Amino acid sequence: MNIQKDQIIGELVAQDYRASSVFKKYGIDFCCQGNTTIGEACAKKDINPEAVLNDLEAAAQNANGGGTADYKSWPLDLLADYIEKKHHRYVEEKSLEIKPYLDKICQVHGGRHPELFEINELFTASVGELAKHMKKEELVLFPFIRKMVNARQKGTSVEAPHFGTVQNPIQTMMAEHDNEGERFRKIEALSKGYAPPEDACNTYRVTLSLLKEFEDDLHLHIHLENNILFPKAAEMEKALN
Repeated sequence: MNIQKDQIIGELVAQDYRASSVFKKYGIDFCCQGNTTIGEACAKKDINPEAVLNDLEAAAQNANGGGTADYKSWPLDLLADYIEKKHHRYVEEKSLEIKPYLDKICQVHGGRHPELFEINELFTASVGELAKHMKKEELVLFPFIRKMVNARQKGTSVEAPHFGTVQNPIQTMMAEHDNEGERFRKIEALSKGYAPPEDACNTYRVTLSLLKEFEDDLHLHIHLENNILFPKAAEMEKALN
């Protein structure tokens, strides 16, 4: 694979998700800010783009990287179902698991680590907003995407949605993705990259590990929507019209 500086980050990750590990290594946002080029992202962070390109080439050539699903080839209704059943459920279940742990370590360790209170506030705000965000997708956007897929398969037309064009809810969803991506960047910074301090108990360590796992899942969740589902839904709407 010949990867160039002018390639769009989100499109590259959509082609091969193994590239995401390279962008994570360099602290480059491939989901919320996935519409920028590799060169632009490197310039913004003062990173040598050649080092990034070399690592991307190595990742692409690593056939033993565990293999990732080719999400880009999936039908849009299948991808919407997958996001809802895997990532939406993950957020719902892990939110309930992580919140009591955060409350507990705030009580026990908050005196020595006051940043925990802000992390707790940010996480609570994030899961509250994500719950509303996911409901809008499940009740409004995803059903319309399934209608479009069904119409294309049957060669029929789709009744104009009440929101006008699919671009309108997509823009709202992407703005909300940006908000949650920013919240987790703050959580990561406050926790020093989810690194437990020397005096951390096992619950403290488990909580930070769960928060990192939550952020990693959120990155994939947002990537699948911003870089694959949403652009393809917009293309399908144009084709149907």
